[in-house]
Amino acid sequence: MKRIFAFTLTLLTIFGLSSCSPSPKTLTLIAHDSFVMSDDLITAFEETYKVELKIVRAGDAGAMTNKLVLTKDNPLADVVFGIDNTFAPVATKNNLIDGELTPIDFADVSFNYDLEYFKTNNLAAPKSWRDLIKTEYKGLTVIENPNTSSTGLAFLVSTYAGFPTKTFDSATPTVTWWLALRDNDVKVAASWEDAYYTDFSGSSGKGKYPIVLSYSSSPADEVNEDGTARTKALLEDSFRQTEYVGVLKNANNPQGARDLIKFMLGQNFQSELPGAMYVYPIDKSVALPPRWAVYAPAATSTIGENLDIDTNRDKWLADYNRVFDVAP
Repeated sequence: MKRIFAFTLTLLTIFGLSSCSPSPKTLTLIAHDSFVMSDDLITAFEETYKVELKIVRAGDAGAMTNKLVLTKDNPLADVVFGIDNTFAPVATKNNLIDGELTPIDFADVSFNYDLEYFKTNNLAAPKSWRDLIKTEYKGLTVIENPNTSSTGLAFLVSTYAGFPTKTFDSATPTVTWWLALRDNDVKVAASWEDAYYTDFSGSSGKGKYPIVLSYSSSPADEVNEDGTARTKALLEDSFRQTEYVGVLKNANNPQGARDLIKFMLGQNFQSELPGAMYVYPIDKSVALPPRWAVYAPAATSTIGENLDIDTNRDKWLADYNRVFDVAP
């Protein structure tokens, strides 16, 4: 999921990656922009498995998956981290993965709001994401483009689950709700990073939008020195997003990729996930930071995970793109 980088890496272009042939002792991991792996963990992995780990970031999860589809005959890396349950069917359909995708972490896609904004403006915060079409929230919300953002796509799925209907046509309650949200001056950002760190008023970016599509765990990163919270999440009817790691077909170092997957399932890597990327470890025996019980509770209800995303993806995105006039 989503946090700032722990260290800086040299940027590599797709073309540069495609033309390189890593040595057998090199393992290349491709991940979304929010992937974080500490220097200590990298060193531990490299020393344990006698391999040099190179990490390439390739945009949000959707953009990354699309790049992998376009380059599947000459893969950009040996192993991929960050394909989630909204984009996993794309990976399967395009035969990107050697074997199966392995779950590593999960988080609940939820709206966050800036507590100070609502206090200062004497405005009651929304109780549900369904409230965001109300006039009192006009121009206050930023979301992510589901064509490229896994967060945006997760919420798109939630809206179809949230207004159940037997058919998915342009007259559905979901599309009607999206039209109302558009007319309420919602902003559509390209990525979670843009929405959260640039547009959201409750984060370091101090943007102008006090409501952002993010995660139920995000408020744990927005706490004042005195322990008071700066933001809060809406916990009803969220989408539970699971992130996977997988060996890419035609990888130069498939054994190294399998070693990394084993390492990511280990206690050391799993225990750093909450602090590094603000996600829940897939290993539920791992203890969570104490503050998470207060600031980062899991959603009270989740919806949409049982829908057939792969079958309906193109239709849902086409309707969305018509409503918001955005390109895939």
